[in-house]
Amino acid sequence: MRKSDVAISIKGLSKFYKKFQALDQVSFQVKRGDFFAFLGPNGAGKTTTINVVTGLSNYQSGDVHVFGYDVTNEYLNSRRLIGLCAQEFNFDPFLSILQMLIYQAEYFGIPPWEARRRATALLERFQLADKRHCKHRALSSGMKKRLLLCRALIHDPEILILDEPTAGCDLELKFLIWDYLAQLNKEGKTIFLTTHYMEEAEKLCKTIGIINRGRIVRIGDKKEILQDKSLEEIFLEITSSE
Repeated sequence: MRKSDVAISIKGLSKFYKKFQALDQVSFQVKRGDFFAFLGPNGAGKTTTINVVTGLSNYQSGDVHVFGYDVTNEYLNSRRLIGLCAQEFNFDPFLSILQMLIYQAEYFGIPPWEARRRATALLERFQLADKRHCKHRALSSGMKKRLLLCRALIHDPEILILDEPTAGCDLELKFLIWDYLAQLNKEGKTIFLTTHYMEEAEKLCKTIGIINRGRIVRIGDKKEILQDKSLEEIFLEITSSE
């Protein structure tokens, strides 16, 4: 990995879906070790931004780098540094959760013996060890949420990107995930989080970025952003999207 104090760098990013402009000259940075909350109403451009950073979507103009690697021209290098925890439960229905994690690790060149060790450790950490031989259909929705985190972390990425990880969770699971994420950030992971829950951003993050209608509204320190009275209307729109 290249030495860089900037985990994610986005400059002048524009993205179109046919004639609809999803992202309009988006520019911001996420520093190494930051806990960054990316807020915006439904359709603001949050998931599209994530898809560009992770190489799941192309774009028309701009520069996007992960620890100095271009996400298009140096895709393999940049993608190895990212763990993505998406909203959907897109698990292989034919594998046990232990097998699924081992296979996921091997996609990143991790040998089978090391993949098994990591998978076992993650399942223990996220309180899923007793379910390791089960298929994902036997898990509760809360367990599946934790399994998404395990899969995102199996290759020990530098950056963890989470797209609304606690959406639909009960309070107990939400607080449990918060504790996991806070600990991961203390251990040095850079975390990029999208959420509609203002309490979640206030509790966990250090920096807040706000996007609306494909444009960046504000980027700054959490306390400054949350105390800015001029942003109350957009905060209301964000929370009403829950």
